[in-house]
Amino acid sequence: MNILQELFPVKKPIIGMVHSLPLPGSPEFKKYNLPDIYDYCVEEAMRLIEGGVDGLMIENAGDIPFVKSEYMGPETAACIAIIGERIRRETNLPMGVNIVANAAIQSIAATKAFGGQFVRVNQWANAYIANEGFVEGASGVALRYRSMLEAEEIHVFADVHVKHGSHAIVADRPIEELARDAAFFGASSLIATGFRTGDPTKVEEVLAVKKGSELPVLVGSGIDAGNCQELLKVADGAILGVSVKDPNLMSGKTNVVKLKEFMDRVRELRETLQD
Repeated sequence: MNILQELFPVKKPIIGMVHSLPLPGSPEFKKYNLPDIYDYCVEEAMRLIEGGVDGLMIENAGDIPFVKSEYMGPETAACIAIIGERIRRETNLPMGVNIVANAAIQSIAATKAFGGQFVRVNQWANAYIANEGFVEGASGVALRYRSMLEAEEIHVFADVHVKHGSHAIVADRPIEELARDAAFFGASSLIATGFRTGDPTKVEEVLAVKKGSELPVLVGSGIDAGNCQELLKVADGAILGVSVKDPNLMSGKTNVVKLKEFMDRVRELRETLQD
């Protein structure tokens, strides 16, 4: 089963990022009012929908510096669930969640609460050294939790060789082997990224991930109007964020004009590129 074809009615789907402002429990939250944060996320979602994206993903992007999941309180998942429910009232687009850092259980809980279809998990199998420290693959505990919730309708989009960290501890194994592990451990789609948010994903990285698995592969960072042709020629879709924001930061607001120009280019490519 190709989960992208199951969830999205178009080939090469583009998933727009709803980057939340700081949520309760994070250091910068005191600068904001919680109802205003919810409104901000809905407004960002509406700009992404107006610009023509095919799906949405909510992330606790303002909670910098991120912590590993075991140090995260339940308030983060609760707030993301409310944000998801508020956005769900406005759209029927497929929606997902990525609670960082690598908070797979919290992401599944929030997604279940508002009826979303997928979660992104940055380290699904194996391990790496993230900005937050040593991060282990979450697949074993996450799939048991998903089963306990009877939430098999929530699919896992798993990063391979994820950004913001070092993979030296698995450097004796090529990317295609890491991709094979993520697929073997139950991911539905894989994600290839650059080295940091906004950093373009390399075509070679996408090809290496695809070499290790028959699962569809998404570009996870850095896609823009200038490189979308070469990336979507090999990838099956993309996650879009900072390249259509003003300024080009997670904290920026989506520029609808810039997004529409990007999506027009994607629609042109859909007519010419193979699945």
